[in-house]
Amino acid sequence: MSNRSNRVCPVERAGSLDNKIRRWLQNPQKILRPYIEEGMTVLDIGCGPGFFSIDMAQMVGKSGRVIASDLQEGMLRKVRDKVKGTELEERITLHKCEKNKIGVSEHVDFVLLFYMVHEIPNKEEFFNEIGTILKPNGQILIVEPPFHVSKSAFEETVRKAGDVGFTNAKGPNVLLSKTVILKKG
Repeated sequence: MSNRSNRVCPVERAGSLDNKIRRWLQNPQKILRPYIEEGMTVLDIGCGPGFFSIDMAQMVGKSGRVIASDLQEGMLRKVRDKVKGTELEERITLHKCEKNKIGVSEHVDFVLLFYMVHEIPNKEEFFNEIGTILKPNGQILIVEPPFHVSKSAFEETVRKAGDVGFTNAKGPNVLLSKTVILKKG
């Protein structure tokens, strides 16, 4: 996962990732409800300030777990501050990934990659690692911004995921986004 400052959203701009307008345009419950069930273990890679992680923790319920992973300690602190003292604190595990490695050893049912795959320099290596984390029949939701990711670049990402064994299914409609669901066979 690249640490180049021109590619990764800086912590100082975290507020732009978590606000009422975005919640209205990209409602986490509407986007993720078809894929996340109570009791699941889910992984939010590039979680930022926890925009999706917190809703995911509500969806997995008391018997489930969310691993909120980010390259930047500052983003993880923002998530920690939001859930501190709430019932969600026990459901969310914060994980600092490395520049070129996710580093999660626990197996998960679902992986969310929201507006971050375009930041990954070696997508084959990235998808291979996800393949070792994701349980059989697990799913990945990739959502990419059209203003950073061309149609051909998105198709190339999906192809690279397919090259390591993921099958492509139609993703949900997300405003201002390119989407795909990938399944592990």
